[in-house]
Amino acid sequence: MSQNIDASLNLTDVAGPADGIAAATVAVGKLADRARSASRVLARADRNWKDRALLAIAASLDANRAAVIKANAKDIAAGRANGTSDALLDRLKLNDARVDALIAALEELAGLPDPVGTVLRGQTLPNGLRLRQVHVPMGVIGAIYEARPNVTVDIAGLALKSGNAVLLRGGSAAAHSNVALLALIRDALESVGLPADAVASVDAWGRDGADAMMGARGKIDVLIPRGGRELIQRVVTTASVPVIETGEGNVHIYLDESADAAMAVPILLNAKTQRPSVCNTVETLLLNANAKASGEVLAALHKAGVRLHVDARAKALAGATPTVDAVEADWDTEYMDLDLAVAVVDDLGGAIKHIRAHSTGHTEAILTNNLSHAERFIAEVDSAAVIVNASTRFTDGGQLGLGAEVGISTQKMHARGPMGLRELTTTKWIVQGDGHVRS
Repeated sequence: MSQNIDASLNLTDVAGPADGIAAATVAVGKLADRARSASRVLARADRNWKDRALLAIAASLDANRAAVIKANAKDIAAGRANGTSDALLDRLKLNDARVDALIAALEELAGLPDPVGTVLRGQTLPNGLRLRQVHVPMGVIGAIYEARPNVTVDIAGLALKSGNAVLLRGGSAAAHSNVALLALIRDALESVGLPADAVASVDAWGRDGADAMMGARGKIDVLIPRGGRELIQRVVTTASVPVIETGEGNVHIYLDESADAAMAVPILLNAKTQRPSVCNTVETLLLNANAKASGEVLAALHKAGVRLHVDARAKALAGATPTVDAVEADWDTEYMDLDLAVAVVDDLGGAIKHIRAHSTGHTEAILTNNLSHAERFIAEVDSAAVIVNASTRFTDGGQLGLGAEVGISTQKMHARGPMGLRELTTTKWIVQGDGHVRS
């Protein structure tokens, strides 16, 4: 790892005339210019070169894991001292298992095909012009996120493999972790002959740095926010740079009348309790009024430590299982903790109506043994991911074979759902002729 982490940020070269937004705007502009130059090198890099960079980052992360975990421990201690919730501390935490997962994701990325240069479509026109539409890097990507040091590695890896440079704003909660990770990433890039400025951070300018990124239209090609609703909406409503919106996960599971407890219980326990702090965790359970598995499901969730916020009909189905009364806000809450809103609906149509009213467009699932119900649910539920008879925790780039993800897009533009390599590219038309002129 670099012996001078601050030097890896090139702070002295990009300092502005004064503290505050003016200084941050100058600094971020210069970092973006450097990132642009680096992106041109990456755009010419072949797959082998980019893959060597990914494997170098993975090797450095493995070799320096003790230093990274030690830096992360400082962030965890500061978070506890500041009263950060257990759910957010879980997102913030790095340990050996999570470092192993980051290394595995980088190695998997290195094994995936390079999206750059792949042909989306092509043809030869009657006049002899030869056309190809190919995937190309976006250029300079900006990422604004909070309390998630794993995202630093995921986004850097995905950006590099797709030929993009990236500017990061990782937030003060993960400051020590991100400095350590950024240093080893930049050192690894230089070790294989790629520019360190392909991955840089604006964290030294704090919130002003994020504001400067949002205003850097023409210097940053696209912004990706990742975090809670407040952060995402601030970027979406403030930025002049184009934004790919990643949404909060008010995720629903509908327990159909035909579903059996043998399947429903393990799926719901996995979807709610495996890692409650992440966006693909179920937050609302909709029970068919005649679902025979309801009582067993609710009892199992309570036994696993889940607090059940129930409507009146669900309270009756719960029997002796302890519950709390739901309020209207529960149907729109992303708990990110061991809490679950539970409502009873009369039928599949009622479940779809509830989802349409309260969904954030992230992930919805149906548990059913009725094929026609599954097909209707797939056709009528309009979210980025729709799941049948499986945990909502599968809405994840790594789980879906993308290597990693920048985030989960809930918009309906070119990227929707987990965003992997291809979602970080755009296209260009290549037109080849032999002296053609238009008549």
